[in-house]
Amino acid sequence: MTRVLVVDDEPQIVRALRINLTARGYEVATAADGAEALRVAASVRPDVVVLDLGLPDLDGATVIEGLRGWTSVPIIVLSARTDSGDKVAALDAGADDYVTKPFGMDELLARLRAAVRRASASVPTGEDAVVETSSFTVDLAAKKVLRDGSEVHLTPTEWGVLELLVRNKGKLVAQKQLLQEVWGPSYASETHYLRVYLAQLRRKLEPQPSRPKHLVTEAGMGYRFEV
Repeated sequence: MTRVLVVDDEPQIVRALRINLTARGYEVATAADGAEALRVAASVRPDVVVLDLGLPDLDGATVIEGLRGWTSVPIIVLSARTDSGDKVAALDAGADDYVTKPFGMDELLARLRAAVRRASASVPTGEDAVVETSSFTVDLAAKKVLRDGSEVHLTPTEWGVLELLVRNKGKLVAQKQLLQEVWGPSYASETHYLRVYLAQLRRKLEPQPSRPKHLVTEAGMGYRFEV
């Protein structure tokens, strides 16, 4: 049974989610503030977290960072905040998706199912897990990148972009696919996100960022990872 942790201080939303999730066979745990969320998450080890940003004690981004300190569990933010800066901050902190209130229950459940599917996808092992280029090495299993013998710090969003490209090495990954899988379905047209994050990745990984040979742009179409 898939365990869902719902973190929200609005009782009516918690109740609605509990009823809908339980009816579909999910096991539901709840928390009304950030500190309780971190305690419950450590105790029940949920398979996915649905998290409000506007909590009474801790900001949701702080809770995300606390969770990311020890777990890669999918985190779906459920928030009334619609400003793009809040969305970017939450995703950079480690959230996997962002749904704004008021929300459609069917859409939220679909995103939850998608997050669980992505998390349960098999992780490459052995040689397939390590991809080496002439400039850096990507370890998909350990979720880290090494360059010149040192680990390169990537934000969760940067890692999400790189991982998707590496898993499809040599193949064109369309802009829409990248945006939907890394940021979520509602970001399919936000192509400026890709320009920003690819530029950041190239500065960190490419010997000549202005002339990339590993993170290649196919103008107007998408991106391709080459070893």
